[in-house]
Amino acid sequence: MTFWIVAIAIAAAAGAVLLAALLKVRVADDDGGVGLYRDQLAEVARDRDRGVIDAAEAERARIEISRRLLEADRARAGAAEGPGRGPVLLPALLIGAAILGAFAAYAWHFGVPGYPDLPIADRIARAEAVHADRPSQAAAEAEAKGSLPAPATPGPDFLKLIDRLRAALAEKPDDVTGQRLLARNEAALGNFAAAEAAGRKVIDLLGPKAGPNDYASLADTMILATGGYVSPEAEALLAKALALDPVNGTARFYMGLMWAQTGRPDRAFALWRALLEEGPENAPWMREIRPRIAFLARAAGVDYTAPPAPDAAPGPGAADIAAAADMSPEDRRQMIRAMVERLNARLADEGGPAEDWARLISSLTVLGETDRAAAILAEAETRFAGHDADLAKIRAAAVAQPGGAPFAGGGTALPGPDAGQVAAAGEMTPDERRTMIAGMVDQLSDRLMSEGGSAEEWARLVTSLGVLGETARAKEAYGKGRAALAGDAAGLATLEAAARAAGLAG
Repeated sequence: MTFWIVAIAIAAAAGAVLLAALLKVRVADDDGGVGLYRDQLAEVARDRDRGVIDAAEAERARIEISRRLLEADRARAGAAEGPGRGPVLLPALLIGAAILGAFAAYAWHFGVPGYPDLPIADRIARAEAVHADRPSQAAAEAEAKGSLPAPATPGPDFLKLIDRLRAALAEKPDDVTGQRLLARNEAALGNFAAAEAAGRKVIDLLGPKAGPNDYASLADTMILATGGYVSPEAEALLAKALALDPVNGTARFYMGLMWAQTGRPDRAFALWRALLEEGPENAPWMREIRPRIAFLARAAGVDYTAPPAPDAAPGPGAADIAAAADMSPEDRRQMIRAMVERLNARLADEGGPAEDWARLISSLTVLGETDRAAAILAEAETRFAGHDADLAKIRAAAVAQPGGAPFAGGGTALPGPDAGQVAAAGEMTPDERRTMIAGMVDQLSDRLMSEGGSAEEWARLVTSLGVLGETARAKEAYGKGRAALAGDAAGLATLEAAARAAGLAG
């Protein structure tokens, strides 16, 4: 209330000063020259007395000036009888409107009436207090328990794989690769305590050789366990990751989140802006930063426009395609396997958009590694929980396991090899197995081209041909599938998702 009293008093005083100056000018203007002529009469009298002019000349001057004085006085009297408030009233109204406009702009746009004064020094001090006194990891996990989203329900085959992994690590706990895999999959199942234990085991085993991603991954698990809250313990791990790698994306993202949670949007904005502008667009933090960066910029007091998001999903470049065209089928498959492994490593370390996860799942399936594909599908469904559009893309690309058993996450089983073919595949070399897969893809292609089929089968053909590097055939299958499914909106959506995962649709 004190602020408003002082502000109103200052505004009233300023308005009064302006009006007083205006009235003074108007009074001076309303004289009409009477004062000037009177001064001239007095000057003529003084000149006559000093002998500057003679009496006759002085009299003539006095008569002329007196005539002008009478005319000026009559003109002033006439003006006084007419309306005289207009010239003052309009400026007074304008001054009042300006004062009221200033108060309105403060109340509804620029200011927060009733909010106490909060200098930057006080805000920083409060933020430091919040940062120092925030809850611990254990307290945050206890508070978040029961409110975390339920993880995706995995299939029985995936659970068997995890049980085997747990048993193997119980016998050989020093297996760093196994512990890393266990940490990822326990987190995907929502077993955050077990995932954290495995992550800490990795760091203990590596000792001074532990890398920034090891610390950042453990911090990521701890933050997921609290529902997105960055505890002091998680912050310490992020600081270690940044000490080893100052540009580690995961650590910078979560460190920015921590500063946003503790009242320092200026620091959060600096970190997130750099991540947004550096890219790549398929980095996992992009979909979190992009919709929030404008609000964070306003909170930091920065006028900022984010760069537009690119439309195209990443895929092989023109050089890769040209090189693949000159390869033998076997060399092409080897190149594709190397690309799949690179994609898998990137998604494991950094994450990525739904299109990349779908591409990895379908690629592994076509290459015959259905166990890995099932595990990655379960992890992807956990990561994208609550994002229905992304989950639809991933599930559309999840091709059935051999024998017709669907992956975790459901879906209609697609035709696959029978038990005899599966048993025979177990005795094959990797090259023979890939040849068998290529033959199965050819059989599926021949049947769909001649007889047609379901949307899932067209999607399976498109993704399979894309993974095998037969881009021209994949595009042809995509076109024929669209024609065959014309009028089937759901089927076209399934095919479109598969085409995106294969890098065919923009």
